[in-house]
This record gives sequence, structure tokens and C-alpha cells, in this order.
Amino acid sequence: MIYSKYIRRSPLISMEATMTSEPAAARAYRVLEHMIVTLELAPSSFVTEGALIEKLDLGRTPVREAIQRLAWEGLLDVRPRAGIAIAPLHPGDWLRVLDARRGVEVVLARSAARFVTREAADLFHEAALAMQKAVISGNVLAFIQADKALDEALAMAADNPFAARLAAPLQTHSRRFWFRYKADTGLAESAEHHVALIRSILDGDEEGAAKDAKRLMALLRGHAEVAATR
Repeated sequence: MIYSKYIRRSPLISMEATMTSEPAAARAYRVLEHMIVTLELAPSSFVTEGALIEKLDLGRTPVREAIQRLAWEGLLDVRPRAGIAIAPLHPGDWLRVLDARRGVEVVLARSAARFVTREAADLFHEAALAMQKAVISGNVLAFIQADKALDEALAMAADNPFAARLAAPLQTHSRRFWFRYKADTGLAESAEHHVALIRSILDGDEEGAAKDAKRLMALLRGHAEVAATR
């Protein structure tokens, strides 16, 4: 069940609209991250910097900055004279990602419930609405974008840049694993857990938000455990 009373009926800002106001390096990062998460850039494959520059049409410097950031986050491996390797996907690593992510998600959730602003609340509403629409239409790519929007709202609301910077790459890795191993089923269940978290945050319920974050991580860990046995 999606908790519609916490969803304000306003249009979701699309990836394209968001990107128009971003610096070129941020746009390059957002597009490349999406391509990696959705496996458009296949795990363990190789690509060249030149090919990415041509595909993104954003210039060498912003694309190079995005590549460096993604390499630092463990999503790319820049190999001199060999090209750029896309990170492999080993099912067992999803468990490691979630074990690292769980604690910081609880910190962010609790802090977001304490400090959420109207601006952040609007972003939570938009993310919840986008998830609802994605579930109804079965649109996995839209769900992925809504999930990222929720994480960005959480980072803004929590007012803890240290925790947010720690969580962001773990969230990206987790989305990539989810897309590979769970995207074909469970949209409604996942959306329900996410919206429950949003509800507690908007209610200012710190303990409830912490519990909802733990429940969400437990749900994902259950998926990861199944994937690890394949």
C-alpha cells in the first residue's frame, strides 16, 4: 500500500530537467552513474574515455571529472593503456554493501526526521509520487530514478554532509545490485518500505524513521541473501 496522504500532487522533476541546472561535470556524473546502475555499461566491460565523451557530448573535462569520481566510488577502474573497466557484479558483494550501509542509513533517517525542511519535504513528496507511478506502470527505470531522488532528499534533510557522502556511493552500488537481481519483482513491496520511511520523516518521528530505515535495509538484505545463493 502506498500512503497517498503523504504524497503531494505536484509534478516530479525529471532527470533531464534537473540536469539543465547542473554544472557539466555533475551532469556527466549523473548520466554515467545511471548508465552503470542500469547496466547500459555492462559489468566487467571496457570502454574508452573518448567513447564516453562522444556519447555524452559534454566535453572532455567534465566527463573526465565524472570518471574520476566514479572510479573513487568503486564503479569504474581506470587502467592506463587498457581503457576504463566497469566494475564487476559479484552477488556476494551486495551483502557487504548493505552491511556497510545499514548504520549510516539509520543515522540519516533519524537526523532527517529531526531537521527536515519544507524544501526537503517537497522532494520527499515528489519521490513518493514518482515511486507510486512507477509501481502502477511497472516502470523499473522510473523507480530507480525515484529511489535516487529519495536518497538525495534524505541527504538534504539530514543536514549531515559527512554521513551523506559516506552513504551516497553505497546507495549507488545497492541500486545497481537491486536492478540486476531484483528489478523484475517486488516494486510494490520496496515502494511501501520507502514510503513508510518518508512518512516517519515527515512526521518528525526519529525513532520511527530509524526503525523504518532498518526495515528497508533488512528487506534489501533478504534480497541480497537470495542473490548470493544463485
